[in-house]
Amino acid sequence: MSINAVVWNENVHETHNKIVGDLYPKGIHGAIAGALNAAGGISATTATLQDDEHGLPAERLAKTDVLLWWGHAAHGDVEDAVVERVAEAVWAGMGLIVLHSGHFSKIFKRLMGTPCNLTWREAGERERLWVTSRNHPITAGLPDHFELENEEMYGEPFGIPEPLETVFISWFQGGEVFRSGATWRRGAGNVFYFRPGHETYPTYFDANVQQVLANAVRWAHNPAARITDVTDAPNIPVERACEPITARGAKLHTDGEDGFR
Repeated sequence: MSINAVVWNENVHETHNKIVGDLYPKGIHGAIAGALNAAGGISATTATLQDDEHGLPAERLAKTDVLLWWGHAAHGDVEDAVVERVAEAVWAGMGLIVLHSGHFSKIFKRLMGTPCNLTWREAGERERLWVTSRNHPITAGLPDHFELENEEMYGEPFGIPEPLETVFISWFQGGEVFRSGATWRRGAGNVFYFRPGHETYPTYFDANVQQVLANAVRWAHNPAARITDVTDAPNIPVERACEPITARGAKLHTDGEDGFR
């Protein structure tokens, strides 16, 4: 059975900037989804900021195995209710891959709990990505490093919590370095951040980048961890405790009641 992936993109630059529109005539989301569909074992569809509920209603997220997120110019336009819906889906086991300027998206900052700030420069300089974990599933089939001739520079310090794994480190022509591929677990969900992908460069047509994204979707997919209700907080009555308990003190709750207050 194919992994159900949804590629989300704010779809602003493509409609407002001729350079980006010409480079990505089907949108960044379309280019990424096309590459994923060609990779095998992945069924990728798209959603954008302009869609109803940003294309991410609850019923669609419930069927989504992995969500990829690209944003830049319109982070503030994403509805908070949708952000919380996505966060709950990740906690419940949906994979999340955050791309490039998505480091500053509401959903990434929500899940990281940090500013996620960094240094940057737009000069079309060379980026060399080094694999720092050769046996990691996300690096399968890749050389020990690969280069992108033109990219936007992101530099340290990167205001993120310590990653579970650092999979790539980038070097830029100006001398900066950056943790350009990092993973976390949030609730039952796998989260991966991948840095390359500036909108005015053909990064998502690069074969190595496409390999990373396909690998990342397969890695982030975690069906065994999927749960239905991350907000459930059941009350366990005294008689159901593993060891005998003599109840003491005042009680604020009724034994066996649902929820947590």
